[in-house]
Order: sequence, then C-alpha cells, then structure tokens
Amino acid sequence: MSILNIRNLTVKFATATGSFTAVDGIDVHVSKGEVLAIVGESGSGKSVSMLAVMGLLPDTATVTADEMTYDGRDISKMSKAERRKLIGREITMIFQEPVASLNPSFTVGFQIEEVLRINLGLSGRDAHRRAVELFTAVGIPDPEAKLNAYPHQMSGGQCQRVMIAIAIASEPRLLIADEPTTALDVTIQKQILDLLMKLQEDYGMALILITHDMGVVAETADRVVVQYKGRKMEEADVLSLFQSPQSPYTRALLAALPEHATGDRLPTVSDFFQEEAAR
Repeated sequence: MSILNIRNLTVKFATATGSFTAVDGIDVHVSKGEVLAIVGESGSGKSVSMLAVMGLLPDTATVTADEMTYDGRDISKMSKAERRKLIGREITMIFQEPVASLNPSFTVGFQIEEVLRINLGLSGRDAHRRAVELFTAVGIPDPEAKLNAYPHQMSGGQCQRVMIAIAIASEPRLLIADEPTTALDVTIQKQILDLLMKLQEDYGMALILITHDMGVVAETADRVVVQYKGRKMEEADVLSLFQSPQSPYTRALLAALPEHATGDRLPTVSDFFQEEAAR
C-alpha cells in the first residue's frame, strides 16, 4: 500500500521575465517500507519535487498537482497548522549540506532536544536521555560529550549523523534523504549509506533517496524514478533498470559510469538522444 502518492506535480518559479518550470508533471509513489531512489543530474527537479511535498519552497514557487496525498490525507489542502503536525514528525528530511542545515549558534544537543521537546513533548532529563540514545544509534562516539559540541566542532560525517538523528527522532514513517553523502569522502559515504539502510529496516520506514549516483542506486533501492529537465524519463525496479533501461537518458546515465567507458571519451546525453531519433 502506498504511503505517499503524487500525481502530475508541477512546480513553477516566478522570475523577472515570467516563470520557470522546474518540475513538469511528475508522478511519484512510495509504499510502506520501500526504498525509492529518485535519480538524475543536477537541475532535474529531484530536490524541488520533494521540497514541494515538505512545503519548504519559497513564496516565488507555485505548486500544483492532481493528487498529493500522504496515508490517504490530502497534503495540498492541509492548513499550515495541520501540515506542521505532519512534517517533521511523520515525514522528515535529511538535507544536502549537513553543516549548513545545523544552526551554528546552538549546540547539536540543544538542536536535537528541541525536536524532542516540540514533537514528542519530552523535556529535561527525558529529552537528554533520548538524545544520547539517538546519537548512540547513529554511531556518534562519546555521545554524552558530543551533545555539548557546536556544528563547527564536528566533522562533516558527524554533522550528517546528527542530521540523521534529528530526522529519526520522532520515528517517522517516511524519510526523504536528499543527496545525504554528497559532501563526504568515499569511506564516510559508505558508512552513512549503511546507517540509513539499517535505520530504514529497523524502523520500517519508507525511504526516498535523492541522488545522482547510480552506484548508490544499485546498492540501496527497490525501485527507481529517473528524472531529466523536470520530467520523469523512466520508472522501474532496480534490477530491470540496470539490465534493460528503456529511456535513452537512462542509458546515457549508465553508459557514463567510468566502469562502462570503452573509448577515449564518455558518451553524452545528446549522443543517446541522437541515436534514439535515428531509429
């Protein structure tokens, strides 16, 4: 059963000369406990489509959809108060830049305890104890001491773990991870991905993983949506996508992987669209 259903989602941004369409008629659905990867190059509308669901786009954005429901509830028709009860509790998000997403003026302990206080009603010792438990769960060493650290005193990988701890604090049913390993080195990337998959399994969450890394998709996803220039190019289970991609853009993405290179240069997307047009 689908927990999130989005049909014909369009996002336009007002500009000085008119408007710009960032997302053009996207359909997305994810089932309980499923890992869905949304893949595509920068600017393909991956993050914008999920920020629209979260209600985090600026006032210059106009969002329309034939359907935008979570667990049968119409998100688009919710009041701001109703949406606040949902977002950050049942639906949470991990953003691209962990250091930029944390407030530099407060300790990480204050920030996670604030979430526990607002979303779960915990305070004092209970919030502190739960924060230590969450830091332990995401693999932060010496969690008691780290609660007193400011973001700039922690590494990028540790800040990402803090963001994950904050995201799972209310035990959400749907977690959206937006390029969660982009700013991290390869070793830390693997640790963060392994952690996300473990937490997804432990909590039984649905997970939407936004990425441009096809290797990450192959290792983690059950199903894949491929986007290009704000449109959905293809949707398939992960095995079918890698074995028999249907869209020329998907074939271009896979062919551009370094391990698939056979000549002096990597193929471009235009090469594959030209090939498709010639058929």
